[in-house]
Amino acid sequence: MRRVVVTGFGALSPMGHDWPTVLAALRKAENVVQQIPRLGEYEGMLTKLGAPVAPYKLDEKGYGRKQTRSMGKVAVMAVRASDIALRDAGLFGDPVLKSGRVGVSYGSCSGSPEALADFERMFSEKTTAGITANTYLKMMPHTAPVNIGVYFGLTGRVLTTSSACTSGSAGIGHAFEAIRWGAQDAMLAGGSEEFDPTQVAIFDTLFATSTSNDSPKKTPRPFDTARNGLVIGEGAGTLILEELEHAKARGAKIYAELVGFGTNSDGTHVTNPQASTMAHAMRLALQDAKLSPDAIGYVNAHGTATPQGDIAESTATHQIFGERMPISSLKSYMGHTLGACGALEAWMTIEMMREGWVCPTVNLDNVDPKCGALDYVRGEGRNLQTEFVMTNNFAFGGINTSIIFRRWP
Repeated sequence: MRRVVVTGFGALSPMGHDWPTVLAALRKAENVVQQIPRLGEYEGMLTKLGAPVAPYKLDEKGYGRKQTRSMGKVAVMAVRASDIALRDAGLFGDPVLKSGRVGVSYGSCSGSPEALADFERMFSEKTTAGITANTYLKMMPHTAPVNIGVYFGLTGRVLTTSSACTSGSAGIGHAFEAIRWGAQDAMLAGGSEEFDPTQVAIFDTLFATSTSNDSPKKTPRPFDTARNGLVIGEGAGTLILEELEHAKARGAKIYAELVGFGTNSDGTHVTNPQASTMAHAMRLALQDAKLSPDAIGYVNAHGTATPQGDIAESTATHQIFGERMPISSLKSYMGHTLGACGALEAWMTIEMMREGWVCPTVNLDNVDPKCGALDYVRGEGRNLQTEFVMTNNFAFGGINTSIIFRRWP
């Protein structure tokens, strides 16, 4: 089997778009959650909170109407993150992109909700006014990977991983497998999501969103006894995955090696997570990497701050690693970025491994005794040197993913 390494990163996140900025935010141990006034316009909406992507600029020459007419915000962010990642990897404009040996594996929960609304008006108002030739292209589930492929002229395979909260992590995992087994030499992998009231309403109607509307800095609270739900965020993250010898031949900088991927499904309930199958996904990743649990030095949790999710995930993690495992949740800083979370969290987990420091979970004052017994990182974070880290994500539909990265020497 071929070895797969990470040679580039690109991100648009609520905390910033480069590692020094994000690291500074993490070291402050303070979230970027804020009140979102427009959520108050919807009758019945319980939460008024969100974590929008940090401001970013688009070059008018590269992102004019001609280039973006088939894109909603979810695709624009995906393309921009991929643009940054390709430049970081030294592959922007490289002829290899059009060789058929480079593809994209990318996902989001859905296309742009505004485009979906245009079709909804067709039903409610009995008119096609407002629907254009590009409306479907903006709303289709594979809008992000398709627009990435077109924008950069990729002629390799296009995989869409529209699997809710595992869209980004599945994108990375399936790209890893495509390279490992020789189908591609490099892949743009990750996920994106745009903030929209409809996305918030999905969780709000399940009473899964935080209602701490007057204290945004105190929520979400993953694994804490006082947690009362998640906060929705947005963003995009792209990793450049590359076959090791291909990367070496062109003198690429290598950030980490991807050594294990595990994915499975609960097969029992659409929204009720199962600790047993979550644990098995982690075992699959360990088996894939040919590692024992003792090799893993840190686990980046999915950590949504929902009671069922936190308890199931932490119990599963304890089953595999026992009490000794350091664990923390990046969602406590930037909320749940849905389709983007797997990619953004993979990027930040790799960078923390390289930094030799892992962030604490914000607002984790008292660990819920119903959660699994683990070494929950709190306070100011922790200096930690390890060769292997794991990052986990779990989605509606009972879709579970686990990814293991190795520190590059």
